[in-house]
Amino acid sequence: MNLLQSTLLQDKVAIITGGASGIGRVTAELFVKEGARVVIADIARKEGNELVEQIKEQGGEAFFQYLDVCNERDCAALIDTTLQRYGHLDIAFNNAGIFASPAMTEDLELELWRRVLDVNLTGVFNCMVHELRAMKGRGGSIINTASIAGITGTPGSSAYCASKHGVIGLTKSAALEYGKQGIRINALCPGLVATPMTQGPESSFSNRMIDMAVNNAALRRQAEPDELAQMALWLASDKSSYVTGAQFVVDGGATA
Repeated sequence: MNLLQSTLLQDKVAIITGGASGIGRVTAELFVKEGARVVIADIARKEGNELVEQIKEQGGEAFFQYLDVCNERDCAALIDTTLQRYGHLDIAFNNAGIFASPAMTEDLELELWRRVLDVNLTGVFNCMVHELRAMKGRGGSIINTASIAGITGTPGSSAYCASKHGVIGLTKSAALEYGKQGIRINALCPGLVATPMTQGPESSFSNRMIDMAVNNAALRRQAEPDELAQMALWLASDKSSYVTGAQFVVDGGATA
């Protein structure tokens, strides 16, 4: 079956950071299905290149770009390469992020605190600086992955919560600055999602943490990555043309 079936994002160019796995991977597949040309940006070269080959085999257009969001030069190169290849940028999904093992605030090592904020918050900023410059004069949609930890507190996760609260603040401020130029900027706030971050061999989530999150959700289950990808698609498309500076909670009712 050919992957190209719909045209909601026809001829749009989209960058997805953290695009090689989890929410990013599923969103990349969905965006291509909807007609977009997609740049998979990630530190995972093997998985990213495999996804690009899969997309091409199914009739889509994509390429992989290595990206460490903590490296400002990588972020600049990502945008430069995208513009050289496609000529413009319409959509940026700043989705790369990490989660740290739970620790009380007084026990949290400064190095880990800095690492979490560097990836989750400064990484979004690094990408946005260059994305905004590319979109000025044309408009576009930027989607930043925050979390329900960006709107509530979570014991043992002060660094993660601080980084995600920061993403929401950054999103709102930039939305006010660039709305007059037709650039819409919104935050996506997932609850627990079944991805390698929560279930993989390198996950910092314990079974107890997962059970607690499921029990706290009104729907009594984790989200599937596609359920977040569908929200990202709406925010990326013209269907959300009057939406900016907002945070969209997709958590199965956990914060209700």
